[in-house]
Amino acid sequence: MKKNQLARLAWKQLQQPVSGVYWRRQLFPGLTVVGLVFLVRLLGLLQVSEWKTYDNFLRSRPAEPTEDRILIVDVTEDDIQQMSTYPIPDRTISALLEELSQANPRAIGVDIYRDLPVEPGHDDLVAMLSGSDNIVGIESITGALVLPPPALPPEQVGFVDFPLDADGFVRRAYLGALPPEGYLGPSDDFRFSFAFTLVEIYLAEENILLENGLKNSDNMRLGKTEFFSLSPNAGGYVGTEIGGEQILLNPRSGRSPFERVSMGDVLAQRVPADKIENRVVLVGVTASSIKDVLNSGAVSTANPGLVDGVEMHAHMVSQLLSSVLGDRPLIKVWPEPVEYLWILMWGGVSVILVRCIPRPSWYMLTVGVISLGLVGVSFGLLWWACWWVPVVPALIVFSVNGWVLPAFYLYDQAWRARVDEHQRVIKQTYDTIHNGPLQMLALLLQDKRSLKPQTAVQLEQLNDGLRQIYDRLLQETLSPTDKILLGNQSVVDLRSPLHEVLYQVYKETLTRSFPGFAALTVKVVRFDPFQTGQLSSDQKKGLCRFLEEALCNAGKHAVGAKRLCVTCLATETENLIRVEDNAPAGKKGGVLAGGRGTQQAKALARQLQGSFQRVADNAGTRCELRWPLKGKRSTIALPKLIMTSSDKRS
Repeated sequence: MKKNQLARLAWKQLQQPVSGVYWRRQLFPGLTVVGLVFLVRLLGLLQVSEWKTYDNFLRSRPAEPTEDRILIVDVTEDDIQQMSTYPIPDRTISALLEELSQANPRAIGVDIYRDLPVEPGHDDLVAMLSGSDNIVGIESITGALVLPPPALPPEQVGFVDFPLDADGFVRRAYLGALPPEGYLGPSDDFRFSFAFTLVEIYLAEENILLENGLKNSDNMRLGKTEFFSLSPNAGGYVGTEIGGEQILLNPRSGRSPFERVSMGDVLAQRVPADKIENRVVLVGVTASSIKDVLNSGAVSTANPGLVDGVEMHAHMVSQLLSSVLGDRPLIKVWPEPVEYLWILMWGGVSVILVRCIPRPSWYMLTVGVISLGLVGVSFGLLWWACWWVPVVPALIVFSVNGWVLPAFYLYDQAWRARVDEHQRVIKQTYDTIHNGPLQMLALLLQDKRSLKPQTAVQLEQLNDGLRQIYDRLLQETLSPTDKILLGNQSVVDLRSPLHEVLYQVYKETLTRSFPGFAALTVKVVRFDPFQTGQLSSDQKKGLCRFLEEALCNAGKHAVGAKRLCVTCLATETENLIRVEDNAPAGKKGGVLAGGRGTQQAKALARQLQGSFQRVADNAGTRCELRWPLKGKRSTIALPKLIMTSSDKRS
């Protein structure tokens, strides 16, 4: 039966009606895969892959329009060079704030630490900060604690810290948090983040004020937008420590999410007032020498993975304003039970598909299209609806149940079909032998009295041997491909080194009762490690059969032989298996034509691109198989196989 016919037969068997066999071979393994993925995810081993996929989805969204409610003022490398000093003096910051305030922005956020005076101009900066109600300064309450500017009241201060994931990237942002123990700031009350404080000031002019949540009174609410803090297992997170009130970042997509100007341009009055008026203005240092940057895979920047700190705050401000004013929703996640039902559903879909599609080629195409569809649907849910769904575990269970398990099932069914075919041929062959030669042999055995005793015993042995052939061949078709069943019913493991396997064949074969073995007084054997390369199990079986056949021929025909030499080794250029005896060949000199065994040996030699020869003369018979090395021979010296005391080593 041809291979494609076997494959079609195996595929049809996969689509048989649901039964205990279906449960055992398809449904149970499929559910096992789903359970293992559940376990792997619960252990947190998929976190990083889910985070990276989330980043790629956010970064791959189409570019959004430039945010017209925010302006970023960059303190660039050129600005620092022109000042010829760093940190930036208080007088320069005061002059910058004065220029910005004249254009009537709604809020100004200064992302520059100013807990200590930086002369000259400290008094000017104090006067500027104390006389303005829309300027927000910064502090740090996690990690290294940094106090806010003393001249600002607590309601005009926000902390600039971001929670970092285990890979060092930013995907979450604080709305607020309690300061840690030992905080030395002006108040130990709940602190709001820098971005949230700026948004509060901006929305106050829209008469939108901070209130408690409607669905949960512990939540914060601005207008109709209620902020639900993340849970430790939200989205792709597993057991993450969530301090304070946190939400997922939803940065704006595109290369130019915000308008940006330099501090030098503002001080030189080269920035039109309409770019500042009625906006949130964020001032921050973006000079490359200062390295005020954060790691993010979700934001498209000139330096992949690195985002200026002030820009990250701008993304958070934009996200909060858009969610409150109805432009863009916040990123949401499903409850945990719904996420695991989603994963289970995709695992079940792939198991069901194999029973619904009649042809393997259509099935493979369908699985590929649905896999792309799963990724596309997950991306679409994040893009259009801001739902972060577990695409990675769902894709794993669908792919394994859709590609790997059916391939394994198909291989298993094809193997079973081949075994059935082999057993059918064996049965037919044995039936032919049974109805022909065995019947004739039975007639001979019925008249034992006319036969010599030795001949009668040999005929009995022949009868038993022929009748055992059927069971032996059936057992071999069912045995694993890495084992071989020898003529004396012993089993040899092909996974061992080849020289050890061949030595076991030699040992087992010499235990058989052949007349040629009876008179042996000298056995010279040598089994060295081979350079086998990538020999298949069938090729290893062929080499074992060759050695067994050569030894059996010596045992049957070399009657009276005193010496038997068996050589198995590798030279610099080839591998060699040779069997020699010293029984005179009589008139059968020269190269022997041989029978079925010789034909099999020649076929094996052709397969290995080597040569086979069997020569007999008055000095004895030599049977050998040679095949070339595949690649350069190893220079590592391997030990020779240790023989028993009854064998003589060459």
